[in-house]
Amino acid sequence: MGILKIDRRGSKVLFPRMLMLLILGICVPMEVMGKAGNASAASSRPNSVNIGALFTYDSVIGRAARPAIAAAVEDVNSDSSILSGTKLNVIYHDTNCSGFLGTMEALQLMEDDVVAAVGPQSSGIAHVISHVVNELRVPLLSFAATDPTLSALQYPYFIRTTQNDHFQMYAIADLVTYFGWREVIAIFVDDDYGRNGISVLGDALAKKRAKISYKAAFTPGAPNSAINELLVGVNLMESRVYVVHVNPDSGLSIFSVAKSLKMMTGGYVWIATDWLPSILDSIEPADLDKMNLLQGVVALRHYTPDTRLKKKFMSRWNNLKYKSAGPAGFNSYALYAYDSVWLAARALDVYFNDGGSVSYSKDPKLLNTNGSSLNLQSLRVFDGGWQFLQTLTGMNFTGVSGQVQFDSDKNLVHPAYEILNIVGTGTRRVGYWSNFSGLSMVSPETLYEKLPNISASNQHLYTIIWPGETSNVPRGWVFPYNGKSLRIAVPNRVSYQEFVSKDNNPPGVRGYCIDVFEAALNLLPYPVPRTYILYGNGQRNPEYSDLVNAVAENNYDAAVGDVTITTNRTKIVDFTQPYMESGLFVVAAVKEQKSSPWSFLKPFTFQMWCVTGAFFLFVGAVVWILEHRMNQDFRGPPRQQLVTIFWFSFSTMFFSHRENTVSALGRLVLIIWLFVVLIINSSYTASLTSILTVQQLTSRIEGIDSLISSNEPIGIQDGSFAWKYLIDELNVAESRIVKLKNQDEYFVALQRGPRNGGVAAIVDELPYIELFLSNTNCKFRTVGQEFTKSGWGFAFQRDSPLAVDLSTAILQLSENGDLQKIHNKWLTHTECSMQIGQGEDSRLSLKSFWGLFLICGIACFIALTMFFCKVLLQYRRFVPEGGVEEEVEEIEPARSRRSLRSSSFKDLIDFVDRKEAEIKEILKRKTSDSKRQASSSADDRASTPT
Repeated sequence: MGILKIDRRGSKVLFPRMLMLLILGICVPMEVMGKAGNASAASSRPNSVNIGALFTYDSVIGRAARPAIAAAVEDVNSDSSILSGTKLNVIYHDTNCSGFLGTMEALQLMEDDVVAAVGPQSSGIAHVISHVVNELRVPLLSFAATDPTLSALQYPYFIRTTQNDHFQMYAIADLVTYFGWREVIAIFVDDDYGRNGISVLGDALAKKRAKISYKAAFTPGAPNSAINELLVGVNLMESRVYVVHVNPDSGLSIFSVAKSLKMMTGGYVWIATDWLPSILDSIEPADLDKMNLLQGVVALRHYTPDTRLKKKFMSRWNNLKYKSAGPAGFNSYALYAYDSVWLAARALDVYFNDGGSVSYSKDPKLLNTNGSSLNLQSLRVFDGGWQFLQTLTGMNFTGVSGQVQFDSDKNLVHPAYEILNIVGTGTRRVGYWSNFSGLSMVSPETLYEKLPNISASNQHLYTIIWPGETSNVPRGWVFPYNGKSLRIAVPNRVSYQEFVSKDNNPPGVRGYCIDVFEAALNLLPYPVPRTYILYGNGQRNPEYSDLVNAVAENNYDAAVGDVTITTNRTKIVDFTQPYMESGLFVVAAVKEQKSSPWSFLKPFTFQMWCVTGAFFLFVGAVVWILEHRMNQDFRGPPRQQLVTIFWFSFSTMFFSHRENTVSALGRLVLIIWLFVVLIINSSYTASLTSILTVQQLTSRIEGIDSLISSNEPIGIQDGSFAWKYLIDELNVAESRIVKLKNQDEYFVALQRGPRNGGVAAIVDELPYIELFLSNTNCKFRTVGQEFTKSGWGFAFQRDSPLAVDLSTAILQLSENGDLQKIHNKWLTHTECSMQIGQGEDSRLSLKSFWGLFLICGIACFIALTMFFCKVLLQYRRFVPEGGVEEEVEEIEPARSRRSLRSSSFKDLIDFVDRKEAEIKEILKRKTSDSKRQASSSADDRASTPT
């Protein structure tokens, strides 16, 4: 019959187009779905109701599904709480692994007036049959069709009672990301099931910044010779991570061929979708030959909780009926098939309770068949199909596979998978995946009680034993064994050839960059065949941006040389870890700065000079106040006292003051001030020494800002990225930029200057500038600060694994000192460390000393406060001799309060001006007189008669 052999979920089957149009009515609108049927509805529940079962009997999934479906029908009919008074009948049809025959069987099933169909297992057949059930309004409950595209709105009557491959592909993407791989090769069967699943995998990997580097597809039922040819080609590619998404009935042939090609050894990664556990679970007992083919393979299996219902079902599995047709090994699809029948039964019960009936009507679109001999008039539309569909999608119960409930996309809620590792004679579970929390070592139902967490730090798996019996995570790629060498572009420089240049000896290039690259390659654990290709004509430096673009366009595999890592370049290629620090500097001609007669003023800023002078006077005045009452050196006529203040203040600068301090407060202030003076003197001396003894160089250009605002020509190295940076980032006019080919042109352009056809300054990267300054005996200098930060790296095509491995090797070179040794070999030069000018920034300012001044000021304030408190206490105890105050009050009783206050303030000033010894003598005498008067008063009171 020309029937093609297919897998459990679909195949690419051809049959006449006209037959498809007549049978399926794909292009026919579905307005009939809303029309009322002609048949009358039953007034009560029917005595029996029919459901269909579509699957391939002789298949891994079919052999497990048939006894499960039969057991479910038996259990439903024996349960009085479900479909009371109505018997559930199941009508089986074998799709025979053929899309065409599957369609014919589906049409025959529809003639039996079924209310729902359980199946099919093939995604390809499900696509075709979905058009039939859409027209006839019969819900299709598929327990094994996992193609993600079947969830489209195009198929409203398709209900998936198993897990959607959409989630399985995202689980694989998380697994790939977990181990740090960036590329995978997809090996899949070229039908709806395979193509659509791998398409979702590509989308899932893209969200993780990974990709499918190659799609290796083969036809359903392909012979081993075709698979062998496919795997030989795959083995020549870089990626060693293979995702196998095929059919369970023929999938093991992939691993059989891979074993013969020695592709099941160390360094390979094999990830299989749920088809592989379906086979292994069905084999009783385990087949050692098959297990030997699969050592180290990682596979995903549908996760079903170990509930009481599941355990009970599995315990009676061996005693189920309909197992005589062949070995019926258990797998997870048996659980989904069992729950599919129960879903239909429970939904029918609700449907009948809501007043639904089982009635059918003729489809007017099928009455006119244009004389066709096909008996399409026998197909009838289920009148209550839409209501029954809504009932099905709204069901929520616990079955043997777990919770049976659908989300808005008609997918089962809580999708989850077990991550299995095939080792020895069985499988070991290394973790779980769920869309709730990603990869974990804890069962999903436990995590549902917590908040969702899919962060990278929360992803965990047990150790996996990989092919080759190793627990070390494979790198995931190798250099391809296709006989091709790595095409490495090397700049053909005409200047600064210490970094990279042409060489007449193998390998044809030499220089600092080449030595670093070769040393890094020697640290890799695998050989890298390579061919160096010079880029450029050798008459001028090549444009490095064009070189990077050539790598991005696959003209070269890599670019090795003094290639600067810039933002725009990282968008099109991948760079390694920088092996040389770089950044743009400004180089300008300088001249020696002659000493000025006023150089002694340069160490301090104007503000610093003013504050320092003010503090000299302030401290002198404070010491004078504190010493005036008790120190004869600070007394005398006003003119002499003023001279003393000035002399004492500035003589402390040289520690040559002749006046002695006798008060404790005065000595405290003086000690602190002398410390401040010591610091200021030392700083001034050091700065002035530097100014007068170190050669000072100056330049009209002070940095990039003054260079941009000068409107003078700017020199850059030919081929440097500085040209684009100055124009695009700093808005420098293109007419101002002069490209210079070599160091000689650098020298001449700077010597001439902008007025004689040269340039005002040169903008270039630090490594070039260091060599240039060294080769010109430090005749020129850098001015200003570095205004970009970057580095040199090796450029590779996007997502090249070599970029990652070489980055690690470069870090290792840096850590063990080899990178510095290579630097010393090629780039030894004289350091030009002489200073350019000494501008305002190098002068000592107030901000460097304000802490000292603050301490001194606080000490002066405290000393003055204590001094005046002491004086006021003495003044309150002081009573002027001769009764001056009493006489004043008797003679001038009408004097205003203001005059009295003025007199009191004058008396206070006079009191403060007196010597301390004199005040103490008066207070002592006054105290004695008071005691004497008190004694006389007491004697008088004693001699008075009573």
